[in-house]
Amino acid sequence: MYGCVTAFGALVSALLAGLVMLGFAVLSLFVTVFVVDVAAGIAGLSPEDGFVVLGAALIAAGAVIAGGLGCATPTRE
Repeated sequence: MYGCVTAFGALVSALLAGLVMLGFAVLSLFVTVFVVDVAAGIAGLSPEDGFVVLGAALIAAGAVIAGGLGCATPTRE
């Protein structure tokens, strides 16, 4: 019985961590859209909205992937 409870707790913990990371990814996309839009305005450029979102999505995806690479390393005992 104890092993089942532990496994269920680990599953809930992993799902909760995944939801939190997804929320932070969406938040970072919004912030990056703002930063790209402001940077384009400072540079005197007026790109279309689709290009601003594309640039922000590429930057946010790169940051999420780079941040998650260290988590994929297996631990050795």
